[in-house]
Amino acid sequence: MASKLNHILVTGGCGFIGSNFIHYWLGERIFSGKLINLDALTYAGNPMNLKEFEGDERYVFIKGDISDGELATSLLKEYRIDAVINFAAESHVDRSIDSPQPFAKTNVVGTLELLNCCRLYWQNELNRLDTFRFLHVSTDEVYGTLLPDAPSFSEENPFAPNSPYAASKAASDHFVRAYFHTYGMPVLTTNCSNNYGPFQFPEKLIPLMIQNALAGKPLPIYGDGQQRRDWLYVKDHCSAIQRVLESGEVGETYNVGGDCEKANLEIVETTCSLLDELKPKEGGGSYLDLKTFVEDRPGHDRRYSINFSKIRDQLQWEPRESLETGLRKTVSWYLKHEDWVDDIRQNRYQQQRLGVG
Repeated sequence: MASKLNHILVTGGCGFIGSNFIHYWLGERIFSGKLINLDALTYAGNPMNLKEFEGDERYVFIKGDISDGELATSLLKEYRIDAVINFAAESHVDRSIDSPQPFAKTNVVGTLELLNCCRLYWQNELNRLDTFRFLHVSTDEVYGTLLPDAPSFSEENPFAPNSPYAASKAASDHFVRAYFHTYGMPVLTTNCSNNYGPFQFPEKLIPLMIQNALAGKPLPIYGDGQQRRDWLYVKDHCSAIQRVLESGEVGETYNVGGDCEKANLEIVETTCSLLDELKPKEGGGSYLDLKTFVEDRPGHDRRYSINFSKIRDQLQWEPRESLETGLRKTVSWYLKHEDWVDDIRQNRYQQQRLGVG
């Protein structure tokens, strides 16, 4: 399928979801324009995720921060950007508990700076061209937590963030909304559920379980492991972003879910069962024997669940992968890319991105 957009700016494109989106946009679709990837290369940004696009004339990487308004403005003008997709964010809840300030800096101040640059570009350079879009990628965590029998989150749920990370994303969502209602800026927002798949940083649940299991280390499970999440295969998320970007109604928010609400413990057990099948333990036994319950983290939300009927009914999107198919693809990818994980664990990817060694 060919894209209607000529040139797009992706922020945070070296991270987990951003790099998967670039693979989707450049690798699985017809796109002859320019994709500009602006990434500050913080700890979770890995340019090696996109190594296959080195030399591709459609792909341009720029190291920089979304808080750098002068840089963002220059890129918008130089490449005559038609759409901005904002993935750039600090996203790990545990890190936000330890140190909230970087989350406010990137997720709130950074998003606001980027919004303002885009507003001025849209108003002054494009003369309010109707085709320009600013798509802000957010999370279901802005809605807080659900009781066991409560309806799934819809776009009408009030925000009730319970972690510093969620609070920072909620604030950024509010700024995006305000720029539409105040300036008429053509914005879109997506709030997604828990993503999983290739290129996910190893501190997240599924890749952490895979790597600890293979190393024979304990599999730490918070509390009783019954925290429930909706699980979304990352490539399904990418297809949803594309659909919203090209067909979504300006000013609207779209929830994106995987139609797969499962407890964390069940995710760990399914992952272990797949490892037992695909890479059995030396000497026999099951990786399930490594499960270890640890003290729950502060403010741990009990349940998230996404109602994605709006994007399904209005934009004819729905996830293609089930948990069984998506998790099998994920485990298989990590087994085939143990060197990628090892580079991260040994910090070699940081040396590569800094030109060291």
